[in-house]
Amino acid sequence: MNGYSASKSDYAKRLARIEGQIRGLSRMVEDDQYCIDILTQVSAATKALQSVAVKLLEEHMAHCVAEAVAQGGDVADAKVKEAADAIARLVRS
Repeated sequence: MNGYSASKSDYAKRLARIEGQIRGLSRMVEDDQYCIDILTQVSAATKALQSVAVKLLEEHMAHCVAEAVAQGGDVADAKVKEAADAIARLVRS
């Protein structure tokens, strides 16, 4: 079971809203909207995706990483490294 399983429907709703934002961005480009207005919406969509990513990471740490750390050994080391790599990817984006 994944750490986010209990919140799966919430994630689906949030991602559907983000999908709508992206479709709106496409329409803005098709309609030749002002560049700054498009950039503002790109920023909003980016922040929404980052919010989903941070929440998923929190749940991963609380569930998957915590369970692995309780087991200890190589499994724990691998999960901590995996989480650290995910955090690094988020920080770079």
